Amino acid sequence: MGEVVLSEISKEFDGLRVLEDLDLRVEDGAFVVLLGPSGCGKSTLLRIIAGLERPTAGRVVIAGQDVTHRPPRGRDIAMVFQSYALYPHLTVAENIAYPLKVRKVDPAKRADAVLRVARSLEVDHLLQRRPRQLSGGQRQRIALARAIIREPAAFLMDEPLSNLDAKLRITMRAEIKRLQQRLGTTTIYVTHDQVEALTMADRVCLLSGGRVQQYAPPQEVFDRPANRFVAEFVGNPPMNVLDVALDPHGAGVVVAGSPVPLGDRYRACADAGVSHVGVRARDLELVPAGTPGTVSGSVYVVEPLGDEVFVDVQLGEARVSVRAPRGWTAAPGSPIGVRVDPARACFFTSDGATAVHRSTEDSPIGKEVEGILS
Repeated sequence: MGEVVLSEISKEFDGLRVLEDLDLRVEDGAFVVLLGPSGCGKSTLLRIIAGLERPTAGRVVIAGQDVTHRPPRGRDIAMVFQSYALYPHLTVAENIAYPLKVRKVDPAKRADAVLRVARSLEVDHLLQRRPRQLSGGQRQRIALARAIIREPAAFLMDEPLSNLDAKLRITMRAEIKRLQQRLGTTTIYVTHDQVEALTMADRVCLLSGGRVQQYAPPQEVFDRPANRFVAEFVGNPPMNVLDVALDPHGAGVVVAGSPVPLGDRYRACADAGVSHVGVRARDLELVPAGTPGTVSGSVYVVEPLGDEVFVDVQLGEARVSVRAPRGWTAAPGSPIGVRVDPARACFFTSDGATAVHRSTEDSPIGKEVEGILS
């Protein structure tokens, strides 16, 4: 069992609280990504799990054992760092074997284990080289091999791909995910890259201000954000969020001076007292200016991206991003209308909580996540 359970974890540095009463349960065999902006506490949380930091308050349980006050070597975890942390004076084989050497495993058994793990990662031809003779991707595989050979209860990975170029990151994230699925080892992975989170995780733990904002499968985080922060953080481009005023006479809302009817969604929005609407670029539609029931604006800039076009539209004092078909074009300043489908929108209260979620009946969640990653 490699389940990891964190209970009421808090952490302070010189009076500054970076984690606040945080609870998290990572099930045995799950791949969980800690995602969030810089300074949100994700790396601190990973270091607490690893035993590199002690929590100010709370408990850490790994594989059923309370390890809150145990050193890293007593936690049955393996950590993969951003910097690879390979010993430059050792060969690849010696680097991979080091955890077993520390445990005083028989040399013959060590050699067999090294060869087995190296073959699984297709680096067995590199065993006699030194780290300086390896590419970044090869070094990362060696760091992974050194972690795997221990057969730990959990892997902890701290932004392991951030030093690689964009093309290699794509290749390595697929390899890490495939490897984790084959091994079935509980994995907690830190990143600030939402594409890594959405493509690799079984569940995403999105942090901000030292608190969990949402803990859910990546599709749900993308399509049904728990609050405004999640909505605006996840997505590329991020979700458009606009001020709205309830319009009881028209059973809708007013957006940038234009009335938008909500139909059967109005009652739930009115009961919650919503103050903002959030809608993704893919769920907005550009229409001729003056089309009834749409929001009037003007083209700010057109950004062709190969198979699709993103158009920034000025709506009063706000600006939104709208996806348009390939080849769509217009001059900056051109009048344009934006159609908002209430069923494809999220509505937020003044404190940022999601009061009414986007409907997924007409647009499967999986297609939405597929869209952001394409």
